[in-house]
Order: sequence, then C-alpha cells, then structure tokens
Amino acid sequence: MCARSPTLIAMRKTVREAARATRRLAPAAVLSFGSYLFITVLLIGAIGAVSVVAIGLLPETVLLVRRIAGAKRRMVAAWTGQEIPEAYQPVEGTVRERVRTVVRDPGTFTDLRWMVAYYAYGCLPYLAIPLWPLGLLVDGVWCGLLRREAVVLPLIGRLADLDAKWSTALLKPSPKAELAVRVEELTETRAGAIAAHGAELRRIERDLHDGTQARLVSLSMRIGLAKRAYDRDPEAARRLLDDAQDQAEEALTELRHVVRGIHPPILTDRGLAGAVRALAASSGLDVAVTVDGLEDADSERDGARAPAAVEAAAYFVVAESLTNAAKHSGAERAEVGLVRTGKGLWVTVRDGGRGGADEAGGSGLLGMQRRVAALDGTLRLTSPAGGPTVIEVELPCVW
Repeated sequence: MCARSPTLIAMRKTVREAARATRRLAPAAVLSFGSYLFITVLLIGAIGAVSVVAIGLLPETVLLVRRIAGAKRRMVAAWTGQEIPEAYQPVEGTVRERVRTVVRDPGTFTDLRWMVAYYAYGCLPYLAIPLWPLGLLVDGVWCGLLRREAVVLPLIGRLADLDAKWSTALLKPSPKAELAVRVEELTETRAGAIAAHGAELRRIERDLHDGTQARLVSLSMRIGLAKRAYDRDPEAARRLLDDAQDQAEEALTELRHVVRGIHPPILTDRGLAGAVRALAASSGLDVAVTVDGLEDADSERDGARAPAAVEAAAYFVVAESLTNAAKHSGAERAEVGLVRTGKGLWVTVRDGGRGGADEAGGSGLLGMQRRVAALDGTLRLTSPAGGPTVIEVELPCVW
C-alpha cells in the first residue's frame, strides 16, 4: 500500500486537473455549438445582403459577433490568466455611417476570421467526452497496476490549452486595429485636454478680471486722489496712500493665488512629496501621507523627480480630491499615497466619508479625468454608498 500511495496521489491530481479542464471546455462547447448555428444563419443572411434591408442589419450582426468574440476572450482569459485586448471602433451615427464603420473596422475582419476558424477547431471541447471513460479505464490500469504516469486524462488539459492558444492567436487585435483605437483615444484625450486648457484660461481670466484687475483699478484711483489732495490736505493724501498700499498687497496676494493655480511654486521648491505634505497640513481633514520611492526636491540623486507636467497633474488630483472630501464626504480623515513605479507615478487618495461620488456629478472629477487623460494616464473612482471613496491615478512617465 505504501508503494502505491504516490501513484494514487498522482492519479487524483490528474483527475482533478482533467476535471478543471473539462469545466473550462464545457462553456467552450456551448459557444462552439452556438457558433455553428450563428455561422449558418450568417451565411444565409450574406446571400441576401444585396438587399437594402439586409445591409441595414449588418451593424447589428457585427455587434452580435463582437459579443460572441468577447465571450470567447473572457473564457480564454479565465483559463490562461492573460487578457486578450479588444480593439473596436464605436458603431454610432446613421445607418450608412454604422455600415461604413463596421465594414472598415479591422476588428470586424479579425472576429470573422476567428469565427470561420472556430467552425473548424470548435470541435475540440467535444473530444473530451470520449477521453473521460477511456482515461479512467486506461490511466486507472496504467497508474494503479503499472505505477506509471497518466497518459489519457492529461490530453483533456492539452485540448483546453490548444483551444486557448488558437483563440488567442486569432482574436488578438491586428496592429492596424490597435492603431485605429489608439488614434481614437488620442483624439478624445486631445479634445479633453483642449477643453481643460480652455476652462483653465477662462478661470485665470475671471480671477484676473474680477479680482486683481478690480483692485489695480482701485489702486490707480486712490493714487490719483492722493496726488490731487497732497497740496490741500496732506493727511487725507497720506490716508489714501495707506489704502493704496493695502490694495497693492491684496492685489499681490491674488496674483500669487492665480499663479499657484497655474503651477504651484511649492512644486518647484519642494517637489511633489513636499508639496503634497504641505497641502495635507493645510487641509481641513486629518490627512496621512505615505511616500514610496519619491525624493524631495533637494535630493541630488538623478531621476528622483517626475516631469513637471506629471507632478502638476498629481498635485491637482490630490488638491481637488481633498477639497471634495472636505466639502462633500463628511469625512474627518483621509489618506494620500504617492508611489513611484517602474512605468510612472501612482497616486491614491482615500477618505472614509459617506461615499456615493459620481464621475459625472461635478466639474471637479471631470477636470481630474481630463488632466490625467491628457498625459495618457488612467483614473479609477470607487465610491460605494456608505464609503469609502478611493481615487486611484496612474500617470506614466520616464524617470
């Protein structure tokens, strides 16, 4: 019995792996059967595609193919642990525009190529059915009596691997499709960056017009009154000059505020880590800041700081997030994390407030998204009802 124990353990392991592969192949078999039916209907529809009505149904047919291909991508990802990216152009507009989009989209050809090939290799999952009784019989004798490794049941796992390998090769977007999607993303981020830039210019213009310009006009008037009153009433002229000095100091303060909104000087002086710590200290919340891999501005180590645009975007995200948390979340504490990664900068802001933040609910989150997207970064918001609210931002950069 002791001599057989390792063999029995290996047999149990083989059966478990075969069962896991079978669970993976079962939905693939269902999808394969559905694909056979769909391809048959598709061929019948292609014959009638000469009619206007059939052509009008083409976009909906392609969208259905996309959903089928997406289901296969998810199955493969569940088995291999590696995602297969999608690269599709959005199907929008009139019927003519939608037809033109699906016809010109390289992803359409990729999906159709996979579906035609799947018509041939989609039978792989069905081969697992006869392998089970054969494997239990052959491997039971092979492992139990002859104490050898199983030879039949492992074939089920190889079928799953082969199905995943072929599907990955066929469903992987072509370079042309990835380029088209990338161009679309850059067009959207460029539009967002332009919108954010325009909004920033309008804010600066409003601040200068309503604040600084008004104070400078008042300052000029007071100096003029002081000049006219200097000979007649020196005391009144002195009071006017004192008021003018106060106006000048207030105008300087507002100018510093405007400049700080464009690019905070503290970023240049103390770097991102120091600037965020100063921001946390002046916040109305109890903010804990953790920094990993970033150095202060006075560090002499090369590559210690991110590019200025990345630092400014990260600072803006932290400032806006803490402001929103103080105003709307009802939280008393917040946490800010700055992590230097191999590919960029990772920023996390978390508060324990009431949650329920909506990306489309205000201009603050929209402004953060635009700033991050302009640098080809990503922003993720998690804010369930009851909290906590977590904002995660990844900004790519070269250190």
